[in-house]
Amino acid sequence: MWTKESLKKAIEKQLGDYLLIIVSNREPYSHMYKKGKISWQRAAGGVVTALDPVMKACSGLWIAHGSGDADKKTVDKNDRVQVPPDDPKYTLHRVWLTKEEEDGYYYGFANEAIWPLSHISYTRPKFEETDWRMYEAVNRKFADAILKEIGDRKAFVWIQDYHMALLPKFLKEAKGNNIITAHFWHIPWPNPEVFRICPKRKEILEGLLENDLLGFHLRYHCENFMATVEKEMEARIDRERFSIVRGGHETLIRPFPIGVDHEYIKHLSESKEVKHYMEGLKEEFSLDYEFIMLGLDRIDYTKGILERLRAVDRFVEKYPEYKKKFIFIQMGRLSRIHIPAYKNLNDEINALVEEINWKHSEEGWAPILFVRRHLSYSEVVAFYKLANICVISPLHDGMNLVAKEYVSTHTDGSGVLVLSQFTGSYRELEDAIIINPYDTEDFADKLKMAVTMNKRESKSRMAKMRKQVASNNIYRWSGKILSELLKFEFKE
Repeated sequence: MWTKESLKKAIEKQLGDYLLIIVSNREPYSHMYKKGKISWQRAAGGVVTALDPVMKACSGLWIAHGSGDADKKTVDKNDRVQVPPDDPKYTLHRVWLTKEEEDGYYYGFANEAIWPLSHISYTRPKFEETDWRMYEAVNRKFADAILKEIGDRKAFVWIQDYHMALLPKFLKEAKGNNIITAHFWHIPWPNPEVFRICPKRKEILEGLLENDLLGFHLRYHCENFMATVEKEMEARIDRERFSIVRGGHETLIRPFPIGVDHEYIKHLSESKEVKHYMEGLKEEFSLDYEFIMLGLDRIDYTKGILERLRAVDRFVEKYPEYKKKFIFIQMGRLSRIHIPAYKNLNDEINALVEEINWKHSEEGWAPILFVRRHLSYSEVVAFYKLANICVISPLHDGMNLVAKEYVSTHTDGSGVLVLSQFTGSYRELEDAIIINPYDTEDFADKLKMAVTMNKRESKSRMAKMRKQVASNNIYRWSGKILSELLKFEFKE
């Protein structure tokens, strides 16, 4: 089994004197002003959750957008800071973006074009030429920062996600023989018919095919990518090697299903800090119910939050005997609120929660508690521990680490996971209760199945899922990608 120690040994053995760089849009740690003083916080989200343990293990360099309002006050003259701030293990190099760059590159092309295009969730992508130009400019800005750090050395560069599709091409054009790149695409890759509506599809594919290694969560996404290239470009598709050769350059295409730091989450869930938070949350929200159901997501139209709420509504209609016996807590932090689709979704969620609670409320009880606030990771784990049932219902998702985190926290074997068939984690966590979020009637029945499941069956299911999550952990994911990446040899 891969562990932090085995990953560190593997990296030390294979990396040698070469530099290892991770590149992402989101920084793992940010600094901000709080009551006149500078404080810091670890970023939420799957990418940081996955990669922070990797960088701690290998003491590498992370390059990311500096977005905290006090970030510039904490870096040195080379825009670097040692992180985590309370126990430094690696270096963070911050890249600065103007509001115009962030608006066009991040909110614009990345999240109004690529995100809805990839998730096929019936939200129409928006393609603006000005956004594309800013996306291209910011990718060049990141390339310049990386090249400055590399200098004359040889480096392995591990690129994260859909914000950086052009980055591999810019790096290889500048220093092709000195850089070997891996790129992990953390969201789904759509089928060719969907992708072909993108006006910049050729440029995106050209950028990604400059990588030496290109990874997705699932083999299905790999096959979609290869089919897309086959339809859109002059390239040789080698299905035996699972690679694409274009212009004499080969890109290996591989599935790498991502995991979580199971051991860390397990130990944290048993800590005094988490137990303290659990008591506080029980008191704050009066959580004296037989069943506590939990949904925990960023407010995003791909997460199936509206579908989940409608299923809770139907559950109460069909099974009124459970009134006052349960509470459904929807935890969700606002995100990308500058984008109209997200603002509209937030308004729609508010209206639906109010409507459902008005319909079903009785004597101080209402079925849904909607909480929006930033949570520390210990608070998140406390919510996981409190929940008898965790409901995860994305309409389309790459993996979904919330499912795996929930499983990792339930060290006593309790808890029931209700999971969408449209997540990557569904393929690993077969002992969850599987739902189709579009089927409200069946979804409501599956919630009934969750509350009526006997303890012997729920413990058996949880034990199998915990074994799977422990085995396919974050270090296995990282180790497999890095082992594959470090096999490549630099050209003279």
